[in-house]
Amino acid sequence: MERRSPFFTVFIYGCAILLAALILAPILWLFIMSISPAANLTSKPLIWWPDTIDLSRYQLLLSRVENSAGEAFVASLFNSIKVASMATLAALAMAIPAAWAVSRTPSITWSLYAVIATYMLPPVALAVPLYMGLAALGMLNSISGLTLVYLTILAPFTTWLMKSGFDSIPREIENAAMMEGARLDQILRMITLPLAAPIMATAALFAFLLAWDEFFYALLFTSDQRAKTLTVAIADLAGGRVSDYGLIAAAGVLAALPPMVIGLVMQRALISGLTNGGVKG
Repeated sequence: MERRSPFFTVFIYGCAILLAALILAPILWLFIMSISPAANLTSKPLIWWPDTIDLSRYQLLLSRVENSAGEAFVASLFNSIKVASMATLAALAMAIPAAWAVSRTPSITWSLYAVIATYMLPPVALAVPLYMGLAALGMLNSISGLTLVYLTILAPFTTWLMKSGFDSIPREIENAAMMEGARLDQILRMITLPLAAPIMATAALFAFLLAWDEFFYALLFTSDQRAKTLTVAIADLAGGRVSDYGLIAAAGVLAALPPMVIGLVMQRALISGLTNGGVKG
């Protein structure tokens, strides 16, 4: 076994600690802001840790009192969960057969790259045609309409990611099963998809995060609590003349919890998917 010098070990651990600090410091400060009294957040010099912990903002945001900020926030939270979940499932349903077809037919790979090229367009360039399309279908300010818009973002990305996963699965396995008389649907269901489970989980996680964090289209295509998502609701909290920074921070903490929980639950599948061809071109 190769021995590493103490200097190299210290350097590696130092870099890891520095990276962790850079990532966790903003999250920690966001949480501290959410439990600090309003006077602490505007004082000079800044008070880095509150003398008294204030949890009233969380109680306000999670309350279901009619016509309150809590009612609007909770409704937006559930809207985000619905839209992100529906868009992720729809994207996977489209990406799996498309990615398998492109992976097993190299001559049509250009079609996938042509679709991915749409990412080069800024979202504002697609806003008008998408708005007109949703208006014609009567799907403005609706969960289903926003899901359809998000599908145009998630489907190309998940297809590209799934293709990388299918590329790492040897075709000889599928050919052997076909020679044994297995049908195509049986090969996919019993061989290919189980082997591609880690990359499917990775694609689902990234697709969910993309839909969860999206703001521009949600702002344009929603107008009230029927479809307004969490990102728009947080922006509304900061839209007044006098903003409660602690309330905005509390909303940010609550908004970060679902992705963090999903990431922790799926971290093993995520690491496996990324290390088994999930990021290969």
